[in-house]
Amino acid sequence: MARGESPAPDIYVGLLFVAVASLLTGCIFLALELNSYGWKFN
Repeated sequence: MARGESPAPDIYVGLLFVAVASLLTGCIFLALELNSYGWKFN
């Protein structure tokens, strides 16, 4: 590998994106569920 080249993404980078996407999805669903109980966003 020559200088300045970044390594190719591997399975762990893919799993990192899956984990971040699932966290964001969980936060969205939590906000939707709390909204059904009358929770207000500040």
